[in-house]
Amino acid sequence: MNSTAAARMPTVFLPHGGGPWPYMEGMGSPAELEALTRFLRSVKDIPPRRPEALLVISAHWEEAQPTVMTGARPPLLFDYQGFPPETYRLTWPAPGHPGVAARVRELLSRAGFATGTNATRGFDHGTFIPLGITYPEAEIPTVQLSLKRGLDPVEHLALGRALAPLRDEGVFLVGSGMSYHNMQGFFRGGARAREDSERFDRWLNETVALDAAPREEQLSRWASAPAARQCHPREEHLIPLLVIAGAAAGDPGQTLYREPLLGVRVSGHRFG
Repeated sequence: MNSTAAARMPTVFLPHGGGPWPYMEGMGSPAELEALTRFLRSVKDIPPRRPEALLVISAHWEEAQPTVMTGARPPLLFDYQGFPPETYRLTWPAPGHPGVAARVRELLSRAGFATGTNATRGFDHGTFIPLGITYPEAEIPTVQLSLKRGLDPVEHLALGRALAPLRDEGVFLVGSGMSYHNMQGFFRGGARAREDSERFDRWLNETVALDAAPREEQLSRWASAPAARQCHPREEHLIPLLVIAGAAAGDPGQTLYREPLLGVRVSGHRFG
């Protein structure tokens, strides 16, 4: 393996759990939440060296065109409702990185994407909740990139491919979503939701492990997978995985986390 490949950053898709779950009770059993916490802590050890920056694609931001946060000191965006007051006083003061934001736009423009910027938006909970566990010191510059409205899988795979050069520039690409996201299934789904999540998750894990071309082909047709729409009535929590898989290029994928959460099966993955 040459030195560039050895230093290349992997890409990771992580489940971010429900709302501000690390700071309150009731968002899963203690054993489930401890397993998710262990996984999120382990993500810090995945890159071969300390990243120069993080680029996060969160399920909780969609725009008409891919839009990048450009602020040097992003605030937090408390984009959840109905939780205890203390969950609106959290801090995660990671700096932004305007230079990486500009590079993201450059790469996407080369690939034919029109892009936008947002200098005032804060980190949403798809970023500051899981990465507050992975990087509690909040010392690594972090940039968020939005999804594109319409959530077209082919477009988001292509978006990921355009971002792949960042991996050789010290940028750790993180997709933040959930491999299962049906709110009724989480809370009232029972045995049927568990079965649906198992069926879809088996398909997802098998797909992640494929070579790049068949992997992208399968992911582009994710809605035809077993129990796909039962697990994702709307797919915004799955699409970050497609961006991450697109950025993987020819690198192999593997499942790092596969555990129950709120009664269903949830998984996390890496490429490279």
